[in-house]
Amino acid sequence: MTPALSPNTQAILLLTAPLIAGRGTSSSDLLSPGEYKRLARHLREIQRQPADLVSPDAADLMRACQPVIDEARLQRLLGRGFLLSQVIERWQARAIWVVSRADAEYPRRLKVRLREDAPAVLYGCGDIALLESGGLAVVGSRHVDDSLIDYTMAVGRLAARAGRTLVSGGAKGIDQAAMRGALEAGGKVSGVLADSLEKTTMNREHRNLLLDGQLVLISPYDPSAGFNVGNAMQRNKLIYALADASLVVSSDLNKGGTWTGAVEQLDKLKFVPVYVRSTGGSTPGLDALRSKGALPWPNPQDADAFEAVFEAAAPTPVPSPQSGLELFSEDGPSGVAPTTLSVPETTLAIDAPNEPVPPSAAAPIGEPHEPTPEPAPLAALTPEAKPVPTTASTPADTLFAAVRGVIQELLKTPMKDAEVAAELDVSNAQAKAWLQRLVDEGVIEKQKKPAGYIVKQSSLFE
Repeated sequence: MTPALSPNTQAILLLTAPLIAGRGTSSSDLLSPGEYKRLARHLREIQRQPADLVSPDAADLMRACQPVIDEARLQRLLGRGFLLSQVIERWQARAIWVVSRADAEYPRRLKVRLREDAPAVLYGCGDIALLESGGLAVVGSRHVDDSLIDYTMAVGRLAARAGRTLVSGGAKGIDQAAMRGALEAGGKVSGVLADSLEKTTMNREHRNLLLDGQLVLISPYDPSAGFNVGNAMQRNKLIYALADASLVVSSDLNKGGTWTGAVEQLDKLKFVPVYVRSTGGSTPGLDALRSKGALPWPNPQDADAFEAVFEAAAPTPVPSPQSGLELFSEDGPSGVAPTTLSVPETTLAIDAPNEPVPPSAAAPIGEPHEPTPEPAPLAALTPEAKPVPTTASTPADTLFAAVRGVIQELLKTPMKDAEVAAELDVSNAQAKAWLQRLVDEGVIEKQKKPAGYIVKQSSLFE
């Protein structure tokens, strides 16, 4: 029996997606991201769930939503079930999957780093688990000379030899050169497309790579959508959010998507270190990025030197306005294959809004309302971990004592510092400080292959 597409994702598609393969719905009817969040918040406030919008008393509920979204507009959007089933059939034939923020399969890196700015829906093709592998983001201009293409392909090949995923945007020029270099060397690539996902996945050159798990392509935009400058700009943050470090090979000054994305990363988001090319002659764009804090690319020549790039201290992320709030408190494990698409004719639901709510508010959307249990102490989550010391001289020691066992439990399998930071929802700098303290204590060790920290076997039996 084929599993159904999640009700959360169905509803988000009906309310927000153009469903380009079909006809009859004006794009002006679709809910914008802001409207979608307001609707979800309103439903929560009135103690109702979005699934109720297709229940027998949906008419009354739609009238109750009138102050937020026009009733007739909701009816038109939610009435597109047959159109949705047609377009899903088209995506299935092309091995395109869809996940929403409410799904456990949604990339955790995007949830943790982008929070309320994470796309409500992601379309993709290939192994979704690759999106959790981090790696090096390589970005640059579309129009460059052959020498920069050769340079960028060499970076991609080195990433492959070092066993690091290459993350890029799939655009002509630098993006495609980096991806091609990595793929030709047998490496793995995550491509974040701003347009034409469907066309790209059907390319003969890409099909075997997608099927073999060497390549994953994703887009927050409809698989049939054409190029749009605004979309290209907005997807840049996804590239940085999926990576552990980034390299800007070329950039115009004060214009273009590469410049905008790098400046946003340096000035605001600060997810990863931003390197800029340091050989082959300087340019005004790269010089300006250096002045904003970008680092000179150290030009590693082998896999070990390449790995050292990721050892540089990452800048502390700037918290979002809701820095303490996970998008969904019950997210499942990452790296799970997405659910096969099909559309039942029953209840639909949307994901929970990304706004803080008072303790008396309804349960997360799509889930029954139950009293929230008192959170267990961190140490209680890891019964097999080393006992936590009972004394601590400072508040910092008290906090470290609480997370010590949790980190040991996480590191039964190798993890990089950025992955530990994501799991604990703390800055990279804080995670690195805790990890170094455990290294100094001899509890964990840092290994090169596979790269990451791992608990020492001897400490498991202490």
